[in-house]
Amino acid sequence: MANEHTNMNETINATIMKAGKYLTFTLADEEYGIGILKVKEINGMIPITSVPRTPDFVKGVINLRGKVIPVIDLRLKFGMPAIDYTDRTCIIVVEIEANDMTIQIGIVVDAVSEVLNIKEEEIENAPSFGTSINMDYILGMAKIDSGVKILLDIDRVLSATELEVLDKTS
Repeated sequence: MANEHTNMNETINATIMKAGKYLTFTLADEEYGIGILKVKEINGMIPITSVPRTPDFVKGVINLRGKVIPVIDLRLKFGMPAIDYTDRTCIIVVEIEANDMTIQIGIVVDAVSEVLNIKEEEIENAPSFGTSINMDYILGMAKIDSGVKILLDIDRVLSATELEVLDKTS
């Protein structure tokens, strides 16, 4: 009984920690959100210098005020078809923490939507799609009036190996 109570408290605390402000954006007509504290800035498309021998989803690097930042296309990372960039396409610069390192990366998204304050009662855990599908990068599903927004744990979108590749490009 005490063990059930502990597990329930951990679930409640995890949901409360998920509540907060999220920058929402679209990819292929789906809405996603990233915790606003992870977002450093939002830029329109700027020239990206490609880096040879990197995975397809790695678009290259940008020079942002003298700092070289790797850029990934989130559509390609998620296995979606590539599209031509439009005037709404943006690069969101986020700060990722993994393996005792903090790096800034740019993520290309179709369009930035808005900043939402998402309450704990609006968030459900990510559904289980079976054991063979890794869903660790999804924090939860936010049920908003206009539908469901997928909340991403941006620190887990890239694997440790992929982060090492990005760290070497910058």
